[in-house]
Amino acid sequence: MFAFFDAATTAHLTMAPWAAQVLARHRAAPVAPPPQPPARQNVLNAVGVHLHLEREGKILLGLRHPDSLFAPLRHHFLAGHCEQESAVACLIREAREEAGLEIAAADVELAHVVHIQHSPSTRPRLQLVFRARHWQGEPQLLEPDKCLGWDWWPVDALPEPMVAYARAAITGIRQGRLYTELGWDQDSR
Repeated sequence: MFAFFDAATTAHLTMAPWAAQVLARHRAAPVAPPPQPPARQNVLNAVGVHLHLEREGKILLGLRHPDSLFAPLRHHFLAGHCEQESAVACLIREAREEAGLEIAAADVELAHVVHIQHSPSTRPRLQLVFRARHWQGEPQLLEPDKCLGWDWWPVDALPEPMVAYARAAITGIRQGRLYTELGWDQDSR
């Protein structure tokens, strides 16, 4: 026969001595609060924009300056970080500032997104890669303190070394995928 009793009543019940000892220890032990999941932190992600220009089977990439804090002497897209502007406005501004290219917003489409976590201690980054269908001008070296030069590289023979997420974005675009994750839980998808 089973029944529920409040804690005060159990002291007056007849029971096996071992059961009475267990109940006494249980009543004497402090009640610990249930474990709480770790608090999630609100961490703002940085937003980068990247220009994927392709013509005649070749992609425009720049070689980053050796004094760059990020990825020195690696090939990368023309890129920048969003400021107080839309992603497309940022892309148009960066193309003009870095390479003297003129791009109309109507000629831009999202080609790939890479969400990357370089390490647990760094800010996550959402990298938006846009393709421009049309543009005016030839790439010029306008920021020599950031980039050593612009070159057109065959899609099947990309240069080394290259920024890993730029290579992942190009692979994703070629495979018809829109999204890639890198560095989350120390794996790449």
